[in-house]
Amino acid sequence: MDNREEVREFLTSRRAKITPGQAGLPAGPRRRVPGLRRSEVAALADMSVEYYAKLERGSLAGVSPTVLEALARALRLDDAERAHLLNLAQAADGSDALTRPRRRRTKDQWRPHRSLQWTLDAITAGPAFVRNGRMDILAANQLALAFYSDLYAVPGNQANLARFNFLDPASRRFYPDWDLFADVAVAILRTEAGRNPYDKDLHDLVGELSTRSDDFRTRWSAHDVRLHGSGTKRFHHHVVGDLTLAFEGLEMAAEPGLTLTVYAAEPGSASEEGLRLLASWAATPQAPAPLPHSTEGRTRPGGANP
Repeated sequence: MDNREEVREFLTSRRAKITPGQAGLPAGPRRRVPGLRRSEVAALADMSVEYYAKLERGSLAGVSPTVLEALARALRLDDAERAHLLNLAQAADGSDALTRPRRRRTKDQWRPHRSLQWTLDAITAGPAFVRNGRMDILAANQLALAFYSDLYAVPGNQANLARFNFLDPASRRFYPDWDLFADVAVAILRTEAGRNPYDKDLHDLVGELSTRSDDFRTRWSAHDVRLHGSGTKRFHHHVVGDLTLAFEGLEMAAEPGLTLTVYAAEPGSASEEGLRLLASWAATPQAPAPLPHSTEGRTRPGGANP
């Protein structure tokens, strides 16, 4: 696969983030580029300037693991960035052909095994769902459906967390730390693009978001990637209010490329009580359906503003 432009932009963006001081080099006068010069990266990686320039032009095909490791050290890449560089190199020379996840069908074609849905339904204390690298929600328990009722309220979101994040105004209320969620969403998509560059649905999603959202386009051009396995996030649900939830993301061995995410609240906390109230609301047959979105905001059941 010809991914030279992706390689070039990734390496250039990483080089631009490192100051001479961080690399243990004197700043010197008349620096015309942000970060390090090519010659400085080459010296840190113990390779010729000509060879590094060739790599930065996108020619990663056939590059040895030793060279990739030297490059990662010189550019001070973190674990997620190292993995991304390796994925780019494997895609460049086709060596990922046997290890990349098989082509993932669209969410309209994919259905969870009964045992997977049983597993999700057995998780009753918190939202649990399965997503792919494009951030499509493919399967969920009842509490997750209630938790993401804003997302499901608009058919145009297509149960996609990235599309909801950048194209639905309701996301800015649902995510009090909206910028953080936006950064994470783009990093997940960028990581998936490096891992699975043949995913047409992913390319289409990135094209749509780049066209319709300046916030997405700016973040996408930064080429940031990250590992996203656990942490704590804040939400504001239109029914139960503020929630602070821990999450764990588990890669599914039986379904390569899919992640099972489970949210949980601290025992005895107000957020735990909020999840209990949300579960009760979700289980009530007469519970009002989520209201349509509008540019004027949402109202809670009973008429109260969120």
